[in-house]
Amino acid sequence: MVAPVKESKPAFEDLEFFIDPSRCIGCQACVQACGECDTHRGTPMIHLDYVDRPTGVQTAPVVCMHCEDPTCAKVCPADAIKKEEHGVVLSAAHPRCVSCSNCTLACPFGVPKQQIEMQLMIKCDMCYDRTSVGKKPMCATVCPSEALYFGSREEISSKRKESPKNEFQFGAQTVRTKVNMMASAEAENIPIDVADFLPENDISAFAQKRNGAPDVANNAVWEDLERLPI
Repeated sequence: MVAPVKESKPAFEDLEFFIDPSRCIGCQACVQACGECDTHRGTPMIHLDYVDRPTGVQTAPVVCMHCEDPTCAKVCPADAIKKEEHGVVLSAAHPRCVSCSNCTLACPFGVPKQQIEMQLMIKCDMCYDRTSVGKKPMCATVCPSEALYFGSREEISSKRKESPKNEFQFGAQTVRTKVNMMASAEAENIPIDVADFLPENDISAFAQKRNGAPDVANNAVWEDLERLPI
């Protein structure tokens, strides 16, 4: 009797991380699961942000984008942040981190967080103990809406009408990342500079729409600043 041939798992290099903030339902499952990763020791490395807390409950998962040329590592005076061979930018090494917050201020995505009690910067490391052996990150295994997805580009393309983008425009700088953001197929890259979200004309104009992500641009408005209480 011939033993069945086991299917080989995709290599780590063939699997990618995809984020679709428009699918986030704010359930916090990813945050809780993140703390359960073996190397995280009960401390979640990701968090959820409210897109516009005063006007809605829409949330978005904040996961490290693992930049090709990580700014956080470039500004670290203690050389505590390293990028490993597969492109994953690791959290700061505890013996080296001086808790200066340089990385927190420099990251264009606002990802690193300072843990005052630990005197250490922590951030998503893509569950490196799992992904380095071909397993999904903990957050992607529990996300009920697949706002966080770990798999191949072929898989995500067959399931979504949006296209994965890993190129972001921050002022005159183009930031390329290992993690992909799902966006309109027509978009070449995604602007993340604050200036790109300001009104074109007078900021005090009432109900002036701003240029934003395709799924929120039609609903986003600038309130009349003269009507806000001082």
